[in-house]
Amino acid sequence: MSPAALGKILPGFSHEAGGDVIVGLDHPDDAGVVRLSADLALIHTVDFFTPIVDDPYMYGQIAAANSLSDVYAMGGTPLSALNLLCFPVGKLDGEALEGILAGGRDKAHEAGCPIIGGQTVEDRELKYGLAVTGRVHPDRILLKSGARPGDLLVLTKPLGVGLLTSGFKAGVGDEALIATASRTMATLSAVPSRLAERFAARACTDVTGFGLLGHASEMVRGGPVGFRIHAAAVPRFAEAESRRYRKLRTKADRTNREYTADIVTLGEGVPEALAAVLYDPQTSGGLLLALPAEQATAYLTTLRQEGYDLPAAVIGEVRADLAGRIVVE
Repeated sequence: MSPAALGKILPGFSHEAGGDVIVGLDHPDDAGVVRLSADLALIHTVDFFTPIVDDPYMYGQIAAANSLSDVYAMGGTPLSALNLLCFPVGKLDGEALEGILAGGRDKAHEAGCPIIGGQTVEDRELKYGLAVTGRVHPDRILLKSGARPGDLLVLTKPLGVGLLTSGFKAGVGDEALIATASRTMATLSAVPSRLAERFAARACTDVTGFGLLGHASEMVRGGPVGFRIHAAAVPRFAEAESRRYRKLRTKADRTNREYTADIVTLGEGVPEALAAVLYDPQTSGGLLLALPAEQATAYLTTLRQEGYDLPAAVIGEVRADLAGRIVVE
């Protein structure tokens, strides 16, 4: 559910009585943030989903990386996490269950975020993820809003994993492609997030279920700036544009287009196969950042120097003359 939709369900909802809430449902973002002191705030987020790959251990890794992503998108550092596991009793063997939990544990350990407990419930369908608590300085929170005219837009992971995972479930895609897509989803956004502060990022979100254009729309909706996105510059899996994936689009392809219909304009030169990638729902996708133009090249160079080896690129710019809109060309 989009933050905008949640706001309609809970009109006038306020957190003020519950403490010093910096980010909550009255101004939704990627995660909630509560101030504890002048120099410390806690980030709270939760996410879980059904398996998107067959390997239990990799599924656990991807689900954990996805859950941690919102903390990184807010400019924070993960502190601790709780397991969330829904499983069909009698249909899931113990070895698979152990693999899922081991994958989540190891990915959280990589993030420096111990899993300190959790909850399991019986369900008809397997689901796994984490509830994560992170920390951030109250003055260094990265919000979706804040992009300024002249900033450049940087995306830190390739798009197309939604189409690819739909293909995997349908028996499309070889082992090498499955392994590459899985590694991409399981890669933490820790380095891109940490460098965002060093290079003065003004705004940030992570690209997940609403696709690139859905999440980008939340950065400009009702605001003073808009985005011009250069479709050909967007990092993506070339396989996701191939004809065999054309019939594998999920329901989210349609809903993401509907969600952004009043904001996004696609140029006539953007092929439909590429447009589908831009709307494609992602799992554990990259960060979308607005950086000062003079910092973007150094940011990308430093990403590579620090061992971050996924495709990342400048994909567009922030414009004052496109207030509240996105033009893709």
